[in-house]
Amino acid sequence: MRIDVWSDVVCPWCYIGKRRLEEALADSGDSAEIVWHSFQLDPSSTNDDPRDLPTRLGEKYGRGREWGLQANAHVTEVAAEVGLEYHLDQAKAVNTVDAHRILHLARDLADAGEVPTDTQGRLKERLLKAYFTDGLPVGDHATLTDLATEVGLPAERVREVLASTTYTDDVAADQAQALAYGANGVPFFVIDEKYGVSGAQPVDVFKEALRRANADRKPVTLITAPGATTDGDVECGPDGCPI
Repeated sequence: MRIDVWSDVVCPWCYIGKRRLEEALADSGDSAEIVWHSFQLDPSSTNDDPRDLPTRLGEKYGRGREWGLQANAHVTEVAAEVGLEYHLDQAKAVNTVDAHRILHLARDLADAGEVPTDTQGRLKERLLKAYFTDGLPVGDHATLTDLATEVGLPAERVREVLASTTYTDDVAADQAQALAYGANGVPFFVIDEKYGVSGAQPVDVFKEALRRANADRKPVTLITAPGATTDGDVECGPDGCPI
């Protein structure tokens, strides 16, 4: 099973949705290849914005800083329910394009066999924890290099990507693909290119999507007439031809 996920590393519900998906997979006994795709909630964000997160949220949605504080308190409570520890008072302003570019690098290196296949997933987890729990500036190149090498990416390759515009088009293409699927927010999950789950849905919603995907992937059961055989030399007849 393959699960494609569009999310941002500064999206609080994306981290919660990741945990709920993982719980659903564990409960269902399913294994899946998870591919992480880029989606920037606010491509205009900068790494040097002096405003704190509640102020930025309140101004973005036109509801004021007090609303931003309440929103952060609520999502922190929900995160705790799935075992996550949020410190949003320490969250740094960030543009996430470089973090997404390094996630693309991780995917390419894994596909080439240069790093373990789970490296992109481990980097995604580390970036989320860095932002939400550790209060690290995940738009800073030195921080990104440290986090990427921590999960096994070669430092020189990371620095080469960060010093260039490599994967910038891939980040934009990911975002365009999400919009083409009809996603108007993140997290957004697509299971086996067939079933979509929008948002950090409850675990049972993910389990139902996994159940349906598994049902579609079951092998066809052959039904034959009594005494018939499915092997041997059979010529084409009016009902078809053997493969």
